Amino acid sequence: MRGVGSGKGRFGLGILAVSLLVAGCGGSESGGAGEPERLRIAVVPKGTSHDFWKSIHAGALRAEEELGNVEVIYRGPEREDNRDQQISLVQNLVSSGVDAIVLAPLDEHALVPSVRLATQSGIPVVVIDSGLAAEAGTDYVSYVATDNVEGGRIAGRQMGELLEGRGRVLLLRHAEGSESTMRREEGFVEALATFPDIELVDPQRYSGVTTATAQAAAESLLTIHDDVDGIFCANESSTFGMLLALRSRGLAGEIRFIGFDANESLVAALAEGELAGLVVQNPMGMGYEGVRTAVAHLQGTPVDLRQDTGVRLATRDNMDDPEVAELLTPDLARYLEQ
Repeated sequence: MRGVGSGKGRFGLGILAVSLLVAGCGGSESGGAGEPERLRIAVVPKGTSHDFWKSIHAGALRAEEELGNVEVIYRGPEREDNRDQQISLVQNLVSSGVDAIVLAPLDEHALVPSVRLATQSGIPVVVIDSGLAAEAGTDYVSYVATDNVEGGRIAGRQMGELLEGRGRVLLLRHAEGSESTMRREEGFVEALATFPDIELVDPQRYSGVTTATAQAAAESLLTIHDDVDGIFCANESSTFGMLLALRSRGLAGEIRFIGFDANESLVAALAEGELAGLVVQNPMGMGYEGVRTAVAHLQGTPVDLRQDTGVRLATRDNMDDPEVAELLTPDLARYLEQ
């Protein structure tokens, strides 16, 4: 698929022929007399509170709008550590007979049985955002996501350059079992290791899944390690929690801090120099491509097993570039405030 920032085609697969949808396939609802059946595509994020998941939702609704005869059903746990709730949601959607499921798995192992249940029930699953310890093309249709290892490498290379190859760097991890953030952390450690005079400090601490838990973990780490030169966090909530902890100590902007993902507060912090960089994904693209891939599969169109939605480093210097600005501040209101 096309990379980020390629104009109208930036979200990837391109426009499927609307006539394919008008033909209909396997939908569980129908319109009036003579109207084709409507495809019901369930989108199940890891959580619903962070801006990242709102962008996923907006992208899914964009696909719904463009494709026409599709209904997006958006269901997700409030917290990103509620594996049981996400499992239950997927199983309920299978029981309700949706046509396809687009899933961001909370845990790469825990969701495997539910995904296999859906597939065995004739309901294809498209995995987005975070990987699943199962087989693409057999257990699920396609994986639509960032190259998370590369995202981490981008952060690690930037950190090494900012510190001119020497110093002490703190890594605050996100949550065990979250495949996407684990891969970002892996990429960061890998890239940072190419700078032999940079020491990675206390690299096995976890933030938890909320801003509050992340801030508490960050406060604890900064108490123990009060002489670090750089910090990396691998998702929105851990980045914001660390930022709040740095502000409380008067250290925001004093330590080279690179985060991952964006929200309004983090973009403002980047503009003020409190963040040295934000690695940004394309969550609207993930939601959009996830739904379109599910529909293409239902219509019998071949789809790629792996689709990369792109990743960029946003800095104070490039944040106003149109392509970067669109990733930092996507137009969510158009789709979510209707």
